[in-house]
Amino acid sequence: MSESFDAVVVGSGPNGLAAAITLAQKGLSVQVIEAEDTVGGGMRSAELTLPGFTHDICSAIHPLALSSPFFTSLPLAEHGLELLQPRVPLAHPLDDGRTAVLEMSIPLTSSHLGRDADEYVSLMAPFVHSYKDLVDQFLGPAQLPRHPITAGRFGVHAIRSAKGLATMFEDERARALIAGVSAHSLLPLDRLATGGFGLMLALLGHAVGWPVAKGGTQSLANALVSILESHGGQVVTGRRVQSLDDVPAHKVLMLDLGPRQLEKIAGDKLPKPYLFLLRRYRYGPSVFKLDWALDGPVPWKDRFCREAGTIHLGGTFEQIAASERAVWEGRHVDRPYCIIAQQSVADPSRAPEGKSALWGYCHVPNGYDVDMTCVIEDQIERQAPGFKDLILARSAHTPALLEQHNANYVGGDINGGVQDLRQLFTRPIPRIDPYSTPVDGLFLCSSSTPPGGGVHGMCGYHAASSAIKKHFR
Repeated sequence: MSESFDAVVVGSGPNGLAAAITLAQKGLSVQVIEAEDTVGGGMRSAELTLPGFTHDICSAIHPLALSSPFFTSLPLAEHGLELLQPRVPLAHPLDDGRTAVLEMSIPLTSSHLGRDADEYVSLMAPFVHSYKDLVDQFLGPAQLPRHPITAGRFGVHAIRSAKGLATMFEDERARALIAGVSAHSLLPLDRLATGGFGLMLALLGHAVGWPVAKGGTQSLANALVSILESHGGQVVTGRRVQSLDDVPAHKVLMLDLGPRQLEKIAGDKLPKPYLFLLRRYRYGPSVFKLDWALDGPVPWKDRFCREAGTIHLGGTFEQIAASERAVWEGRHVDRPYCIIAQQSVADPSRAPEGKSALWGYCHVPNGYDVDMTCVIEDQIERQAPGFKDLILARSAHTPALLEQHNANYVGGDINGGVQDLRQLFTRPIPRIDPYSTPVDGLFLCSSSTPPGGGVHGMCGYHAASSAIKKHFR
């Protein structure tokens, strides 16, 4: 290849594009190489069911995108991104007819929590006005806090397991709310720091909401590409990198890839001790995902569910904890914890007039090959009688298909690896600079580096900042 760039980025997920923009903003020449025909990684959208229905292939709800220190520094709206807020960020119906509701207002949220109302306000209210400081800490590599008092107060609660955090509450609604937001971690709910995942998601619901991207999450990817191109960067699609010989000449190579892909591409250049540790990297549970084209909105029994952008299904804290424990241990679950996103509530453009596009998944063991369609639809039908009668078409993504769409989802793990305390800040291996590798000029910038999974771009930003310090002073 005759082309030469200051930096080449392999992979166009949120972190790859964030790395590319960070480098291009410094006036460096940058090329992004994407294996698929469309950019975006986990930010892709497509008509998966019927013409006129737009579905998000992976990520769907974006509190992290709206609070990410890097994304909020970019003129995304000027490049076509519009984030839309459902009236209710989250609803969690229980079998007894009651519903836990996360509203943007903390007082309104507490009004749905019965005798736990005051306890919830005392837990959440102190952190809303300082959420930016907490997000900076939460989405950074391991470092001393810049706001130690705020971080310390939050950390006292965040280090707790979701199970421990739930002991603060007596009402099933508050406890179920904690279970639902904490289970996004894909960890057993008795693990330390799972409460921190839940607290941060709930806090962001109050601070910035849980929005959807108008027209599909693809619009976020397209806006990032537009910003990159405005700084002189370029993107090439449909070119799969199999080895280091497949990329143009460069000073720095950024890989928005996981440990297994790193070994495939550069294994012969990596020292054996590094490879040994890389092979010990742990991947976690997967998801079985469904998208539906519906002949109308979901007929939820609860009115708050009808207004919510996200629905958590799975019952009480104890039921969800048992479900997540079973998944972690490789067992089948008949009534799993499910995350449902009804983007059409906030974005009618996702479906033809009078119709609805629906997105949802349940957690399953890594690489699971059992069809969970009926199980998930039964969970919805339980809270929305008549739902199945509205299904016009559906599209299913098994863990294998998810990995086929995005090679970083090994076994269907959408977080790019287990995000427990043992592996959160030391991903992919313990190293002072987790983004660098023993190969000079070769960096990792995927969700398999800190701070881990989510559409926030901070892995890419931190990796690119490291590369700039080392190679482009």
